[in-house]
Amino acid sequence: MGNCWQSLGPQKNTYMRLSLPAVCFVWQIAMIILFGVFIRYDKESDAHWAEHKKAENLTDIDNEFYFRYPSFQDVHVMIFVGFGFLMTFLKRYSYGGVGFNFLIASFGLQWALLMQGWFHSLDLTTGKVYIGIESLINADFCCAGSLIAFGALLGKVSPVQLMVVTLFGVTLFAVEEYIILDLLHCRDAGGSMVIHCFGGYYGLAISWVLYRPNLHQSKRLQGSNYHSDLFAVIGTLFLWMFWPSFNSAISDRGDGQHRAAINTYIALASSVLTAYAMSSLFQKRGKLDMVHIQNASLAGAVAMGTAAEFMITPYGSLIVGFFMGIISTFGYVFVTPFLERSLKLQDTCGIHNLHAVPGMLGGFIGAIVAATATEEVYSKEGLIHVFDKEGKYADRSMGTQGGYQAAGTCVSIAFGLIGGVIVGLILKIPIWGDAADDHCFDDEAYWELPEEEEETLSPVLEYNNHMSHKGQDITESSFNVEQF
Repeated sequence: MGNCWQSLGPQKNTYMRLSLPAVCFVWQIAMIILFGVFIRYDKESDAHWAEHKKAENLTDIDNEFYFRYPSFQDVHVMIFVGFGFLMTFLKRYSYGGVGFNFLIASFGLQWALLMQGWFHSLDLTTGKVYIGIESLINADFCCAGSLIAFGALLGKVSPVQLMVVTLFGVTLFAVEEYIILDLLHCRDAGGSMVIHCFGGYYGLAISWVLYRPNLHQSKRLQGSNYHSDLFAVIGTLFLWMFWPSFNSAISDRGDGQHRAAINTYIALASSVLTAYAMSSLFQKRGKLDMVHIQNASLAGAVAMGTAAEFMITPYGSLIVGFFMGIISTFGYVFVTPFLERSLKLQDTCGIHNLHAVPGMLGGFIGAIVAATATEEVYSKEGLIHVFDKEGKYADRSMGTQGGYQAAGTCVSIAFGLIGGVIVGLILKIPIWGDAADDHCFDDEAYWELPEEEEETLSPVLEYNNHMSHKGQDITESSFNVEQF
């Protein structure tokens, strides 16, 4: 047995034959039991719909499924294809990027249906949670927070650790979402606060706690190559095309959803142009850096999430996208290297620049737009409809609403940072099977690879993307030939 362990070499601490199956089987059985106890179909997905339809004089077209399902499909594609392929840029970690995204999203959506159900839709008379198509959308949103956090940890943690990140991430998300949306009565249809800001700072805090001073031993694997970057752009394009659905999926029917799609669409287009402009500007020879195009081109949609259904105006959406493309690209060139050098924060995907900061700014943008809302712009009924000014919130002034929106953003940051530190400390316990410093960013640690991969690797034209040293000399071409 001792010889067997020694033969594993640098992979000896990634042995998962017992730990990963145990976690997957036990947690999935727990989901089956909890679903059996708590989860039921809602009235629009239950077989009693026929009776309800007849009693309420409805038709099948009135069923929420026909209104929400197209948006659900778009969001679902973003979660599994968009986020997954966006993380395939590493030249030796594409299996891990898309494969572990698949794993944690599949577990996360189950846990999210329970956690969000307990906080938002638990029927106290029956003790049951009733789910429908909107529940599935919200569960995907909940998973997005953990997938964003995954970006900061990409290549440095084991799949068992990622399951732990997801378990706590979904739990923290459900609590902060309840505080922000229910207790503070904030509006955040596209999730700038509850999804992106929380997920970004959650992942950054975990990465800070798990800092690896010797990660440079895997520096040869931290770059991308021509084909891995091309796969990552596929993820970018899926996210870019479907993001109007993401920001509008749970907006109110009619003008709210219509406006959210328009505002997001416009902000996305604007951020692309400034991302290209800044990428070229930061290179002495004016060449473009694919990492900026993959990520900064999406920053406008992240920042538009909270204000998407507000009357921010089309030109206001262009302004948001314009500045987010600049801020995000600047972050990739200067801020990410600074964070690693000065704060010991290793952010593999640069989620600080795509999710954390744009999400935070999006929350504050929403606060400003809400605080300045007037009846002249929205109409009296429009204000009630957009900001849910009903019941005990009917007399809340718009200035007060803006203050609560800003407070919601602060709550999101606090939950992300404090929760991330706690989860990071849990993950530092040496039982999770994470790879050694010299074996990070390599699929070989956790995946069976095709034999030809081992035998036919040859010199490739590579340019070092997403690397800590990339911003150190932006005057030189980043192409070089490297032998694996």
